Parts: sequence; structure tokens; C-alpha cells
Amino acid sequence: MQNTKQQQKSENPIYILMISMHGLIRGHDMELGRDADTGGQVTYVVELTKALARHHEVEKVDLLTRLIEDPNVSLDYAQPEESLGNGARIVRLPCGPRRYLRKELLWPYLNQVVDRSLHFLRQQGRLPDLIHTHYADAGYVGQQLSLLLGIPQVHTGHSLGRPKLERMLASGRKAHALEKQFNFERRINAEEEIIKHASLIVTSTQQEIDQQYGLYTNCNHSSRFRVIPPGTDTSRFSPPLRKKIQPAAQQLVDKFLIDPEKPLIFSISRPDARKNIKGLVKAYGQNLELQEAANLLIVAGTRSDIRELEESEQKIMSELLFDIDRYDLWGKVALPKHVGQEEVPELYRLAARRRGIFVNPAFTEPFGLTLIEAAASGLPFVAPDDGGPRDIVANCRSGLVVDTLHSDEIGKALLYILQDRKRWRQWANNGIAGVWRHYSWAAHVEKYMKEIRGLLRRDKKRLRRQHAIIQHGEKSYMPLVEKALISDIDNTLLGDRRSLKQLTAWLKTQRTKLAFGIATGRTIESAVAVLTKNQVNIPDVLITSVGSEIHYSKKLVPDLGWTAHIRHQWRREALAEALARFSGLELQASENQREFKLSYLATPDSMPPLNELYEYLHDLKLHAQLIYSHEEFLDVLPVRASKGHAIRYLAYKWGLPLENFLVAGDSGNDIEMLVGDTRAIIVGNHSPELAVLRDQEQIYFAQSHNAAGIIEGLQHYGMEEFAHV
Repeated sequence: MQNTKQQQKSENPIYILMISMHGLIRGHDMELGRDADTGGQVTYVVELTKALARHHEVEKVDLLTRLIEDPNVSLDYAQPEESLGNGARIVRLPCGPRRYLRKELLWPYLNQVVDRSLHFLRQQGRLPDLIHTHYADAGYVGQQLSLLLGIPQVHTGHSLGRPKLERMLASGRKAHALEKQFNFERRINAEEEIIKHASLIVTSTQQEIDQQYGLYTNCNHSSRFRVIPPGTDTSRFSPPLRKKIQPAAQQLVDKFLIDPEKPLIFSISRPDARKNIKGLVKAYGQNLELQEAANLLIVAGTRSDIRELEESEQKIMSELLFDIDRYDLWGKVALPKHVGQEEVPELYRLAARRRGIFVNPAFTEPFGLTLIEAAASGLPFVAPDDGGPRDIVANCRSGLVVDTLHSDEIGKALLYILQDRKRWRQWANNGIAGVWRHYSWAAHVEKYMKEIRGLLRRDKKRLRRQHAIIQHGEKSYMPLVEKALISDIDNTLLGDRRSLKQLTAWLKTQRTKLAFGIATGRTIESAVAVLTKNQVNIPDVLITSVGSEIHYSKKLVPDLGWTAHIRHQWRREALAEALARFSGLELQASENQREFKLSYLATPDSMPPLNELYEYLHDLKLHAQLIYSHEEFLDVLPVRASKGHAIRYLAYKWGLPLENFLVAGDSGNDIEMLVGDTRAIIVGNHSPELAVLRDQEQIYFAQSHNAAGIIEGLQHYGMEEFAHV
């Protein structure tokens, strides 16, 4: 008897947080092919979420995505929560504008997702044991959560920016136009950081590791990569046997055809140039023997009117119709306008019943989920000899891979399969058995859970320590406060004695409702000394040494949880030795150096650019965060330490939403705490490097300087507590 979750839960079942940000995600009637962002990844994450939730070692799985309120899409995507059964659900959080956005436009809003995810997790009363992210945008979000909470990150790339950019440049596209359209620089930088940080990277094929991840600078830890081919829902995709094909699905095809009972060559993809639909039509149109042997069915997304499609899709569909006319294929090609997701399995079965073939003519295919669906349906296939199809052919022995750049090769392969009935039957049977053995969701989840068990065992001591500190440690230091004001010291809080006196007098009247804190590059000793000198009471919380230390109240009680959290991958002496070779970097005085901070005087004309320093440290297998400010200081911190990370840690620990934090700063080392869901004030005397934030939401640029700028910001935000300064 199988040991399923329904029969008996394990003693300590785990909680998995799945994150997939873009596209239209729901648990039923998935609109695959509606646009470029709603495709195979959507199927994968929803089916994986359901399959994991059924496993006896998993208590619950939350699939976190973006909430969309847009009259052009279904109201389903505006629902904050959708149950998937067995402890699985989709959780939708607002992010940026309410309307639907393509994935390339989501990047400016991802910090909001980090902040809102922390708040969501606080409400759960339990942290996840694992964060599994999908694609670079979710990978960025998951990496920040992983750093803040000390939870291991598993990542699945689905597709990668660097190989995509190389292919597009090779096709003649201009670099600046591609950057404007696809945000490649930000995506690739995020992917580099994800590769460096993730505890486990799941791929579909070895080719994905060798030829795609292999293009990345940080791909030097092969032990963290695992090939776990995705599954397919064999309850949906199954051979026709004696099952009757739905008349509606059959009519979608047959109404186009003169002789509908002929074998059916079936292809399904988005109308995208890389999918090479044009090459398939050419292969069929130039091969009279193939036309005699079979009909052709092409499902290229959905459409009501070609003229209403995006420009690139209009071009593909128009050329498709022109080519059908050019080769005079009317009555031989079916091109339905609307195919629902419930009808797709029926089309596979229809093609199998008519002893047809599935064909994926794309120029390259990282994996090939449609090939698995075809094999599960008892339908042999032809696919590109580039990427994942090689592995599928090896496992299923039910198809051929060819050079799809040459249309005649596609045509020859299709005829080769069609002309031998015995071979066709053998390959159809091979495919069904191969999918059950290698590509069912049950097989996928078993391999997945084996890797996760090993990962969590390795991480157990660290997780236990951090969970105990965060979840079961001391009570929140300020349980009664409703809001928090966190300010930098130099050039922000200090610099104008009159306005400082006015601000501190008001803060005393707000103690039961408002926490006051500082976030500074100064050491704790220096911060206390300068505050005392300027007659500022010791704040409720002190974030010092550029976010590498947190202390509380007059007793300066250290936050040991934060110390344990940021210690990860920190090798202070090795970093100091590595950076000693650069003449443009000079260590500051010893009193400015800390256990978790190296501070340098930086000469802009002599020091290397930050990206070169990062690459240099990476080559030495050293991990650090570099913060450059005032065009003269460089602070080297643990990867988990910064003012921004410290504030988000406090938001979680106190259970205080980030939008209830008002933060004030003036320089580059304040940037992380100024962006996201915090309400930010940048004082009038700010450094030039903060000008890039001028168009950011929830950031107010004050005209007044120093504490007067903070007061101006309090009045701007109009919060009741702040309005009467």
C-alpha cells in the first residue's frame, strides 16, 4: 500500500512556499498560450504544487503569485486565495499597478513582493521550511526572503536570460533595443546572484546545466544542480484506447479538412518566431508525399481577430495564412481559433487514434513538456535536436530529433514514422511506458523529496537555531507600538539643532505608539556618543555599522538572532586580505572596523568599479555585500547584512507591517531601506547617488535639510501621529 498523505502524515511534515510571479495563474482552465508569459511554466508550478501537497511528508504548499485586478482578465486572478486541495493553495499578493503586466515590466515592483511576503508569512504563525522559486523574477524575491529569514532556496529557471540574449543577438537584433524590451541586464544579474545563493537548482536536463547555466560566471558549484524532469498529469494525458473523443474537439479540427480520417500531424505552440511554425508549414507544403499521407493541425494560441494580436504575433499568423495559400494547403491544414485547455488532451488523443504524429518544430527546446504529453497520449513525436528532447527520446524511445533549421529534415522524419505501421505502434507503446517510468508527477515528486530531505538534513542545525531565535525567542521589545520612525544620523537626524530639538520633543509624546530608531554606518559606540552629545535620548532600536548590528534601548541589548543570521558565508580576514591589493582602497581607522564590517576610504579614480570587485571576490569564493556611499566610503558586509535587511527583519520580529515604517536617509548606504513598502523621506541635503530614486513610489524628497526635512516628510505623509509636528 502506498504511504500517501491521505493515509498517514509523517511526524514532522514540511511547509513549502512556492513562488512564481508572472503570467496568469489559476488552478483550473489555465489560459495557456494566451500570451508569452502564460505557458508551460504555469502548468508546471500548479501541477507541482498539487503533487507535492499530496505527499505524506508535506503538510502544506502555498503558491505565491501576483494579484491582478484588470477588466481584461478573469476576476479569478483578483482573488487573494484559491484552494487547490490537500493543503495546497494559490496566494495572490498585490504588486505594482493593479493591471496585468508582462514579466519584463515587473522588476521595479519586486521589492514590494518581498515586503508583503514577509507580512504574509508573519500571519501564518509558521515559517516555511523551504522556498522554491521559478524564473528570475520570483528567484529575486525568493533570494531576498531566504537571506532575511535564513530559509534555504530551491530554484527552477525554466528559461535563462544569458542564452536567450545570445540567440537574439546572433539573429541580428540590436543590444540596446533588446535591453529596452527585455531588461536583460537586470535579469541576468539577478540570475547570477540566484545561482550563487540557492541551496539547490532544479533543471529538466543535463544540457540545461552544461550549455545554459554554463554560460554564467557563478556556475561553478555543480553539486547544487539536480536534473529532475517535470511530470505530466497522466489523468489528463492518456492514450485513446476505447475512450470516445469529445465531438466538440473533433469538430474543431474536422471542419477544416477535406479528408479528416487521414493521419494527423499535430503541433501546438505560441505564435512566436522561435517556435518555427513557418518552417513546419514549409516542410509540409514542399513535400507532396507528406500531404498525401497526412493532414496538418496547428494550434497557435487563441485569437478572435488576428488584427487584435500583438504586433509580433500578428506577423507570425499573417505569414502562416500566406504560406498556406502559397502552397495551396486549403482542406489539408486545420487552424482552429479557440482551443480550451480541456480540449488539448483530446487533440493529442485524436491524433493518436488516427495514427498521427506530434511535431515540435522549434529552433531550440530547453525541455519539451508537449513531447511528454504526446508520449503519454500514445503519440510518437518529432522534435529539435537541441536541448531537452534528446533526454526525452532516450527515456521514452518514442520519437526522433532532427535539425529543425532545415525544413526538409522535419518532413523526412514525419514520413519515416508515418510509413511504418509496426514502428508507429511500437513507439506509441514505448512512449506510454516511458512517461509512467520517468515523467509522471509521482516519479517527479519522489526524486524531488529525496533531494529536499538531504537539503533539510544539511541545513537542520542552522534552521533550528534561526527558527528558535525568530519564532520562540524573546517577545517583541515594543509590543504596543503601531508605527516606527527609523532615521540615519549624520546629515539626516543631525545638522540643524533647532529642528532636531523640535523633533525629539515630539517623539517623547509618542512613545506608547511610535518606536524611534536609528540606522547608521557608525559603530554602536560612536552612535551612542554622538547622540548623547546632541542631547538625543537613546532610541528604542539602534541599527549600526551599516546594518550589521542591532541593539535595543538604553541597555544596548544585542540582537543575537540577527548576529546568527548574518554570519552565513562571512570570512572577514580572507576578505581583508583579498582587498588589500587595491591601491584605491584604504582601511579606515580601527574603531570603524567591526566583526561584521570592513570599512575603507575609497578613491573614486583609483578603485575598480564595484562589478569588478564583485567578480574578483567571486573568483576567490568570497561572499560579501559592497556598499559605496558619499563617493568616498566603501563598506564590506555579510551578504545578509544591510540597513534594508535589518529593517525587514525587525518588521517580521515585531509583527509590524513595513508600510508602518517611516525611514529617513541622505546617502547611498540608505538605499535598501528607502525602497520597497517602507514610507521614505530623503532630506533636502541628500547625496547625488539618491537622485535615481526620485520617481519611486512611497519616497518623498524633502526641500528642508536634516531634521527639518524629516519633519517636512512627516507632514507630507499626513499620518495622524506625524501631522502635528
